[in-house]
Amino acid sequence: MKLGFHTGYWSSGPPAGVEEAIAEAERLGFDSIWAAEAYGSDCLTPLAWWGAKTETVRLGTNILQLSARTPTATAMAALTLDHLSGGRFVLGLGASGPQVVEGWYGQPYPKPLARTREYVEIVRKVIARERVEFSGQFYQLPYQGGAGLGKPLKSTVHPLRTDIPIYLAAEGPKNVALAAEIADGWLPLFFSPRGNDFYKTALQNGFDKPGARRSWDTFEVPAFLPVIVNDDVEQAADWVRPMLGLYIGGMGAKGANFHFDVFARLGYEAECARIQELYLGGHKAEAIAAVPTRMVEDISLIGPLAKIKDELAAWKESVVTTLLVNADAKTLRTLTEIVA
Repeated sequence: MKLGFHTGYWSSGPPAGVEEAIAEAERLGFDSIWAAEAYGSDCLTPLAWWGAKTETVRLGTNILQLSARTPTATAMAALTLDHLSGGRFVLGLGASGPQVVEGWYGQPYPKPLARTREYVEIVRKVIARERVEFSGQFYQLPYQGGAGLGKPLKSTVHPLRTDIPIYLAAEGPKNVALAAEIADGWLPLFFSPRGNDFYKTALQNGFDKPGARRSWDTFEVPAFLPVIVNDDVEQAADWVRPMLGLYIGGMGAKGANFHFDVFARLGYEAECARIQELYLGGHKAEAIAAVPTRMVEDISLIGPLAKIKDELAAWKESVVTTLLVNADAKTLRTLTEIVA
């Protein structure tokens, strides 16, 4: 099992201590570092800035939101960062949710799977330096209408690699299957070893599709994993509860919150409903407090070091191939030792 360092979302500004943690992650032999975006900082600029001070780690977006850029603009960024990093770039893509897509980017959200399929196909054409012509439901190149002067083009830049890895973020079974069918990896946000069989089936459904790109032997699953080493389990859980309260309670409307659904499938539907009710009602502190410790333990490694070592075994036996952690340098060192 490999390790990756996730720089996380920015809050009001850049995360403190991230450059030191990245340097330590590379020194420890981590496989990769990753940057995220929502509706604040973007994920490409920090990756280029921080990645310029590294030499060996792969540089991944987790995730670059489809609605933020046209497929060709995303492909241009991928080509550029792959050249600048010497072939270390990984393009992690995700559809996000309707509140961000329509509220922030002003783009339609319906049919995200079909839209993702078209998006990835166009990105691959650009990276392969093909002349891009595409007539899909969501994307047309050249554009049909307007001045009527558009013509098929191909990148002026020759790719360093004509097949840059593309990973898809997904939570529902159809989305996960799509990742296995058309991508090189799957990026789960909230993974629990208890749900391993569910995701294993979804991935197999994708691998079984005609023309699937990968198989179990060559497919990557880098999963985000909070790790909090603390002799007091409840105190450790308190570091993770705010994130779960936000995602379950506020990152999506009622009936359209995919993070809610992940935990409901794990048996927490009643708890999720309570968290969402409190959060959407403006009672954020109560919503966070309503996140049960066992829910935190399902998707995290928290508590004394011995407990973390024991629970790590279930992650090693799952479909996950890389643990993406966001922690200080000391915790990175500790985790490297116990994973080894």
